[in-house]
Amino acid sequence: MKKQLLELLICPLCLPFEYSLVADIREEDKSDIETGSLHCPHCAAQFLITEGVALLDPYSADSQQPTNKYENMEVVSSYLWSHYGELFDDPHASQAYATWAELINPQGGIALDAGGAVGRFTFEMSNRCDFAIGIDTSHAFIQAARRLMRQRSLAVRLKDEGLLHHEVTINLPDAWHSDKVEFVVANALALPFRKKSIAVFSSLNLVDKVPSPLKHLQEMNRVTRGSGAQFLLSDPFSWSNEAAPVDQWLGGKAEGPYAGKGLANVATLLAGGQNDLGPVWQVGEPGSVWWKIRTHTNHYELIRSCFVHACR
Repeated sequence: MKKQLLELLICPLCLPFEYSLVADIREEDKSDIETGSLHCPHCAAQFLITEGVALLDPYSADSQQPTNKYENMEVVSSYLWSHYGELFDDPHASQAYATWAELINPQGGIALDAGGAVGRFTFEMSNRCDFAIGIDTSHAFIQAARRLMRQRSLAVRLKDEGLLHHEVTINLPDAWHSDKVEFVVANALALPFRKKSIAVFSSLNLVDKVPSPLKHLQEMNRVTRGSGAQFLLSDPFSWSNEAAPVDQWLGGKAEGPYAGKGLANVATLLAGGQNDLGPVWQVGEPGSVWWKIRTHTNHYELIRSCFVHACR
């Protein structure tokens, strides 16, 4: 973990109070903490840093939480293909991440990509912002993103059929700056960052995957600046009881405070500054992009992700 993150970090277990985390550095390499821990003087919580990865998800040790399906290496490979397929000229690659990146205006300050998986959008933000942070609850995703950050190249084993595989290599473009990105394991419902510290916040294909979508938006709003900020949300709004109870959904139902379509409800919440989402956001025209995930050579999922970009 880059040392420059230390001034941003707070204890995610003590929210809404913001208590700084104190670093105990055991191994370091130049500006990176390789091994150590982050300690909260208030609640005595300790968050480990192992192989450069800071583990800041306060719910990760909760025995009531389901096993994270994204720790499987075949799933990691599928997401690496989805994020970077166009870099090795796969004819079926998705253009979604490049399309999303074009929606973000260059902005001074820090970008935060929540649920950033294996890092594509975080790298994209490295040439639009001063610094970019990608977070995810999957340790395997964050490890893969950090390997790309450090090595600038990564061999990926893609499944063809059954036990057959082939290998491709991801090489990062020169325009993506490894010195301007970092990746940590963290939770979008309890962000370990100070209020008003983020200039650009992105939430891509995440809001329908968290137990409390409104809490996710409230956490986004807590950490983003009151002015000079951008927010990009894109999602297929595949509401499911497996992710969140129906009363927590922000759409996809005929009755209740969030009846109707999710994208429209999110836009209304942002524009009205409702439910702790103020100051109000200026919401742009909605749109959509086709996002793909690859399981094997003969199996792809094509997903329509609907987006809204907002500024203030």
